[in-house]
Amino acid sequence: MINQESAESIPVSLLPLREIAGFPVRPGLYDMNGATLLQDGVNFTVHTHYGTGCELLLFKREGREPYAVLPFPEEYKIGNVYSMIVFGLDIGEFEYAYRVDGPHDPGAGLLFDREQILLDPYAKAVTGQSVWGEKQEPGCTYRARVVKNNFDWGDMPQSGREMSDLVIYELHVRGFTRHSSSGVVHPGTFEGILEKIPYLKRLGVNAVELMPVFEFDETMGGREVNGQKLLDYWGYNTVGFFAPNTSYTAGLEYNREGTEFKNLIRTLHENGIEVILDVVFNHTAEGNEKGPVISFKGFDNNIYYMLTPDGYYYNFSGCGNTLNCNHPIVQQMIVECLRYWTVDYRVDGFRFDLASILGRNEDGSPMNNPPLLQRLAFDPILGNVKLIAEAWDAGGLYQVGTFPAWKRWAEWNGKYRDTLREFLKGGTWAAREAARRITGSGDLYNGHYAGYNSSVNFITCHDGFTLYDLYAYNEKHNQENGWGNTDGTDDNRSWNCGAEGPTDDKEVLDLRFRMMRNACAVLMCSRGTPMFFAGDEFGNTQFGNNNAYCQDNEISWLNWDLLKENEDLFEFFRFMIRFRRNHPAIRRDLPGAVCGLPALTVYGNGGENRVDDGTAALGILYAGYDRKRGRDDVVYLAVNVYWEDVNIQLPELPRYLAWYAVVNTAGDGQSRFCYRCGERSRVDSGFLMRPRSVAVFTVNGNQ
Repeated sequence: MINQESAESIPVSLLPLREIAGFPVRPGLYDMNGATLLQDGVNFTVHTHYGTGCELLLFKREGREPYAVLPFPEEYKIGNVYSMIVFGLDIGEFEYAYRVDGPHDPGAGLLFDREQILLDPYAKAVTGQSVWGEKQEPGCTYRARVVKNNFDWGDMPQSGREMSDLVIYELHVRGFTRHSSSGVVHPGTFEGILEKIPYLKRLGVNAVELMPVFEFDETMGGREVNGQKLLDYWGYNTVGFFAPNTSYTAGLEYNREGTEFKNLIRTLHENGIEVILDVVFNHTAEGNEKGPVISFKGFDNNIYYMLTPDGYYYNFSGCGNTLNCNHPIVQQMIVECLRYWTVDYRVDGFRFDLASILGRNEDGSPMNNPPLLQRLAFDPILGNVKLIAEAWDAGGLYQVGTFPAWKRWAEWNGKYRDTLREFLKGGTWAAREAARRITGSGDLYNGHYAGYNSSVNFITCHDGFTLYDLYAYNEKHNQENGWGNTDGTDDNRSWNCGAEGPTDDKEVLDLRFRMMRNACAVLMCSRGTPMFFAGDEFGNTQFGNNNAYCQDNEISWLNWDLLKENEDLFEFFRFMIRFRRNHPAIRRDLPGAVCGLPALTVYGNGGENRVDDGTAALGILYAGYDRKRGRDDVVYLAVNVYWEDVNIQLPELPRYLAWYAVVNTAGDGQSRFCYRCGERSRVDSGFLMRPRSVAVFTVNGNQ
């Protein structure tokens, strides 16, 4: 029965109107999806287009069977939306789920089952698999918790940085600190990253891109290979889009899920570091017709997924199913999801995995103007966040340079990666394209793009070889994945520098580290937004595995002992990141240089603007007037990919200016690769480029 005293304190408009299963209820707030805590109750709102009935199930924490079943009355339905306020609930005492009734016709894509327990698609916290690596017990199902949203963000403003001013550091939440060498108190968690913020500041990056943090089940597809337990380590199989992965927390967060993550984001912001989330809207963990029914299949299978005419799943994701992103209902969910992470978690940007899928029609065909991509580009709440597309998918759609962008979307520039890998290992035939990629890929990013803010330049990322492995292996070595070394790409464009894998050969090792310095120097001197994979700055290795998606072990974890062992490489990364920050002429066009040098010039073997397919020594000149410092900013990048010495001539300067070398990846014979202001590094005009080396010059020693 309803307590009269408590009822008197409830506004008249929210008085209970009836009882269901012993709970006082009333019609809810239909435009608030999910479960929302109110002053005197909880609002539950859910929708199904083809379902004919819906029940709310309440469970005791970790209970197997619901202790209460509350059918939604037809009077509590508007359109296709069911909504009900249930009064008197203590959110710390229950978990919830749904059951939806409706037609069961797999050929038509309808999979309704009135006995199937379903996770709320808008769940803010997911329970059922919260301890990393521990699989749910048989018979358990995913359920949701109501989250108390009382985190105080204060008056912290959004970041106003342009994309080209970022240096992005891609990392895996668990792998970043899971290794015993990390030295953190809470390895493999959000708290572990928090403990490493001083390191990130020392390195100099100003944005972290986190591999998936939405709730996923790493035990899905778990197996054992050679005595090693393999998991879905990367996390690209989303269970709940609105819920943080509870396996990444250091402590239990019942009904305050997300607090540790929010605290991490706030602290990163306080230290000048933006947070970009790697989001997976191209598929879900429900897989194909053989996969589990977790949520979307049971609410509206034929709406949430792209289906063939006979009810099977299109698989443009390579993971069993494909989310039907341009259906209005799915569009709405994705927009609400991104708004939620932007407002409630203050996320600065999103990288969209296999983003070309987001531009496919319901039949899988590519659309000229995909409504979802346009909607995200112009959404008011998302107006300041970075939108980054992985502009391809597993169905063969490759859109680097043609992705529908509306001057808002940036891209992972896969052509930059492929071309620079080829050129830096001696592929002189790629020189002409390498010049275009280093100078901002103007051939790709104009018109509907936003120029230099559109290209995210990278040579390595989570998917493929680490930077060390790129120059330590000619071939992938994925035997530990259990697929006979058939998984992972064969198009690595790598070079082992003379020995496959581990070696004690000093000449080979010296060359490998020079090649890594070359890659870093070129990346940091390229127009666009540089991104590199965590651990590359100190030579972390995955032992030749270029598809470590299932390796929750030392193959994927960062070995922090290498930081001390390869400190010279780390210091080189630090120097180049700082150098990029201090030279805006690299990042964008500046007002005309007082000294008269052009804003951007490319030099090849034949001189100015004479780059051909045989160019081994490539030069890039950036110049402009830096108003902030009140002086010209001039940088010259020289790249020799040839295996012999090459003499280069630096561009002619006015008499009152002189060139100074600030970087030489071949070193000066004293293990120095970078030169500080005041050091004797003046260059009159000619410079001897040592084999396979990169040099960087400025005028009058400006660093």
